[in-house]
Amino acid sequence: MAPKYAPSLRSRLPPLLLFLQTTFILLYYFSTELDRNVDGLVFNNFYPVFQDLNVMIFMGFGFLGSFLVRYGFSASGFNFLIAVIATQWALLLNGMESWYYSGKIRIGLRSLAVAEMCTASVLISIGAVQGKTNHVQLILMALLEVFGLVLNEWLLQTLLSTRPTHGIMVLHIFGTFFGLVLTWILCRQESDQGFEKEKLDHKSGLFSMLGTVFLWIFWPSFNSILADDHFPEQKLRAVCSTYLALAVSAVASVAVSVLSSPKGKIHPASFQSCLFAGGVAVGVCVSVIRYPWEAMTVGLAAAVVSTTGFRYLKRHMLFGFECHDTRSILSTHGLPGVLGWLTHLLLQMKQCDDHTMAVRFAVFHISVLLITITVSLIMGIITGALLKWPTWRPPQDKKCFDDQAFWTFEHLAVRK
Repeated sequence: MAPKYAPSLRSRLPPLLLFLQTTFILLYYFSTELDRNVDGLVFNNFYPVFQDLNVMIFMGFGFLGSFLVRYGFSASGFNFLIAVIATQWALLLNGMESWYYSGKIRIGLRSLAVAEMCTASVLISIGAVQGKTNHVQLILMALLEVFGLVLNEWLLQTLLSTRPTHGIMVLHIFGTFFGLVLTWILCRQESDQGFEKEKLDHKSGLFSMLGTVFLWIFWPSFNSILADDHFPEQKLRAVCSTYLALAVSAVASVAVSVLSSPKGKIHPASFQSCLFAGGVAVGVCVSVIRYPWEAMTVGLAAAVVSTTGFRYLKRHMLFGFECHDTRSILSTHGLPGVLGWLTHLLLQMKQCDDHTMAVRFAVFHISVLLITITVSLIMGIITGALLKWPTWRPPQDKKCFDDQAFWTFEHLAVRK
């Protein structure tokens, strides 16, 4: 018989949090400074977009994971905790080059935005292990994944001389493969039969839909925030392309969901998971999209691939590979991300007049994908091996997907 209460984390969580935060404060004290070269006009233009990114990270992803009927507080609360820790860590790691040459890490709105985009990769990966891990494991996972994402970007710049933000373009692919290999290593015996509390109801579905709407509305800001401020047409192209792709993917996801349903009805989880598939795909290839119809075609293809994957892949991944993907991140982020990568490759080759240059770009682009997947898998294996230790006191199978394993609810307390 399973224990009535989940293992206490009193001896694990507070020391870890206090140690991390104290270490961060000391590192920021000795190695960081605020960027003093601030243009007022640029700041005023950039800050609203930065706030859009904040809404996506803290509200969009937080509410998105609240679809489980008894895991809403944990989904949103852990999302907030992990996001603020991962952002502080990413700021330090992204500024290592500046620290090496000048002795200081300069922090500004742009560096904050890059750090939060690294955090988005962590929040994507959490979707694969959601409900089956505790907050100590999630914190360790966030620290290692942010390190892996920054390492991947450094390798791309060193080996392939990519642009500094090129690694951010593949964060969906990195986060997906990292999360999938992690949930494969941490797979539980009860995954095959289905967890008792892994279900949703009307109220939790509405909260999750709210998160989806937040992500859908602010996704153009996500894809355009790192565009060069000196070329407004690039930002305009990113915003318009993303919006058109999102609009088409929303329409197509409804159509495919109805077609794939035996009763001809819209599956709510499928609809909201695939609603922003077009934004994911366009975010990877937005730099080569020139015409609105290209963005709309990418949105249509992304919705079809994502919705079909949601309908069939989760079950087959579980039975075929013992990979229990709680939030279906493979169909929501992974498949559209790979589709965006393939679109980027085809459009760039089409725009090359020289055949030799097209071949060279193809080799370069394939190398970017292979390096990204390799680093994500290696870091996922290392993280999974670490999190599998019983030292971290993971929740028992009967306590998975249950807020009461981590939160105090006075109205539910048993009084003697």
